[in-house]
Amino acid sequence: MSGFTTFFTKFSTSVSKWTGRPLVFACCCGLVILWALSGPVFGFSDTWQLVINTSTTIITFLMVFLIQNTQNRDSNALHAKLDELIRVSEGENGFIGIENLTDEELEAILAECDKNATELRMASKKRGRNGELPSLHASKNKAEAPSARRKAKPTPRKTAERSA
Repeated sequence: MSGFTTFFTKFSTSVSKWTGRPLVFACCCGLVILWALSGPVFGFSDTWQLVINTSTTIITFLMVFLIQNTQNRDSNALHAKLDELIRVSEGENGFIGIENLTDEELEAILAECDKNATELRMASKKRGRNGELPSLHASKNKAEAPSARRKAKPTPRKTAERSA
């Protein structure tokens, strides 16, 4: 990574974190209020209006690039993590890297996933769940291997060792 890229990455991350804080938002609102209150002092002149218009335009223009850079890195990191989880799990490895497909290919995959989700909800209804949303722990219990569910509970001695 070049020196400028490293600098820009650190800079954009810092600025994105800093500007996303409530205090910064409150300060910006305060500046706009101060600008509005200064209107009578400057006679609501064209220059007075130009100050806020130019300032907000420049800040917005620059922030778009900083935020986009941060979002791209976050998205790429998330994709890499999800791809690794898919790779090491029993999931369909064909999903790895689908973010690089064309829109048409991705829409076809999403349509198939939606169809599968509908079928799973219908099967769940037939099993008596009445279309209720699954609990947060349902997927964890389903993912456990049958042998793991059959394991005996730890003896009191082992439990005491773990808590020590």
